[in-house]
Amino acid sequence: MENNNNSLENEERQSRFALRTLLETSKMLVESQDPDFVLNNLLLITMGKLLVTKGIILIQNGGESSYRVSKIKGQNTLQEEDLISLPVDEHILKKSVIKGADHPKLVDKLNLSEEAILFNLRTTNHHLGFLCLGSKGNKQALASSELEFIESLTIISSVAIANSRMFQELRLINRKLDRKVHDLHTLLELSKDFNLMVDQDDIARTFKFAMLGQMLIRTFFFALEMDGEKSLISSSGLKVRPSQEELKRLYELEDIFYCENDHDCPFLDKNDIKLVIALRFQNEKIGVVGVGAPANKDEYGKEEVDFLQSLGNLALLAIQKTMLLEERIENKRMEEELELARTIQRGLFPSPVPHIEGFDLKATNISSHQVGGDYFDIVETPDGGHILAIADVTGKGVPASLLMANLQSMLHALAPIDITLSKATDSINNIIHHNTPSDKFITFFWGKISKCGTHFEYVNAGHNNPLLYREGEEQPIELDKGGVILGAMESLMPYESDTIELKKNDVLVLYTDGVTESMNPEKTEEYGERRLEACIKKHLNNDSQSIMNAVIRDIKAFSNDTQYDDITMLVIKVD
Repeated sequence: MENNNNSLENEERQSRFALRTLLETSKMLVESQDPDFVLNNLLLITMGKLLVTKGIILIQNGGESSYRVSKIKGQNTLQEEDLISLPVDEHILKKSVIKGADHPKLVDKLNLSEEAILFNLRTTNHHLGFLCLGSKGNKQALASSELEFIESLTIISSVAIANSRMFQELRLINRKLDRKVHDLHTLLELSKDFNLMVDQDDIARTFKFAMLGQMLIRTFFFALEMDGEKSLISSSGLKVRPSQEELKRLYELEDIFYCENDHDCPFLDKNDIKLVIALRFQNEKIGVVGVGAPANKDEYGKEEVDFLQSLGNLALLAIQKTMLLEERIENKRMEEELELARTIQRGLFPSPVPHIEGFDLKATNISSHQVGGDYFDIVETPDGGHILAIADVTGKGVPASLLMANLQSMLHALAPIDITLSKATDSINNIIHHNTPSDKFITFFWGKISKCGTHFEYVNAGHNNPLLYREGEEQPIELDKGGVILGAMESLMPYESDTIELKKNDVLVLYTDGVTESMNPEKTEEYGERRLEACIKKHLNNDSQSIMNAVIRDIKAFSNDTQYDDITMLVIKVD
């Protein structure tokens, strides 16, 4: 009787010890953000617990039957990082514990005996791999408590592996994306503010707030050359101001100049300026921005330099705009440039609008100026399909027209090539990003109607979501799959594409923001998406031309026929 009591007490102690071990181990693994650490500890703990001399951790390597040897202990012909193909099927993957005796081919592939045990590493939705353990040193079979312990540990480890893997991937992507998105959002908001300003003092004040609030830079200066005279238009934290000779010296420095280099400008040393960036307009250096160390004392890397240069260029362009307004550029020269831009823009739009068999297609562009920033196109592909595209370039005039011309040439060059819309959008984005100023962006949407006319594949690069109206559905479908606007940053993640089925009487409406951002006469309210959707829905039974005319009439009535931005629309109805 006493022996039985001792045995029960011993089993209870072992159970409590195993539970404690499991809890402490699970905490350590779940809190870890290193997959290698999790896998290594999983293998060591289980081998030590079962007193086995061979152990392997396999991680699925893309294909269903392809695995990578992540960790291995004990003598084996396999080595870490080896890739092997295992005879596993769905039946095996559903098991938590796989006995080698039941699957001799599987353990033979791993150079393990039939006494080996495989534990499935999996989360609720995904199979990650296997924990493979050789036979115990004493050749005894695993007890049920040992199996339960290891099975529980593999479940915890699988979650830890998935979490740590996801964390590492997200951390790397987020570091780049967060900074890019933050910078892009800031620049877009500032560009809107600058575009509304006509006073240089307001522009200089906004630039100062951006430096203090966004970049946490307490010491900086912004110098500008106007009418041949160089002067500071905005500054903060300067101990001394520069002389005319020192200002002249600033313009002789390299375009990106780190002040630890040799220089002959005491003004920089006295104010502890760390970085000087040149600002150019039409390849002429007319502005200079100098900054001290940021509040967090970090070094200025490429991202910070790019942001400062973009911010400076936004302010510079805004000031140039006011200068052009004040100086009233020579009319003849303006007319020559505008005539060139009109010629370029006329060539961008298809005329007449091509006919697509099985579709009622109409399109229009109403420019608010002599030269606008909107663009649309319809291109037939070699396989008999048709590409529809619409875009909006930041800014107006000749620069916008030239950028639109570049976009059109890229679209027409890529149309005959056998390449997916997603990859083609990546290529267009990278070309624009590398070959245009940092303050130029394009919202862009394009899609391809299949040869048979039953499917429409598209990519949306930050453009207003086109609206698809379908019979029997109250609300339109918004085509929003894609990615960021063109030219803002390099393609860190592929643009997402989507394919929709086209049905009889479907109505697809593509438009630029000049439609929804039309203002009432008091400039207190925009036309907005709701009015647009209601107007389209009201005229769905009409043809494409009638639908488009109805929207334009409604916008003009709302704005009292006052237009502040380009209006571009494509209306496609499935016959």
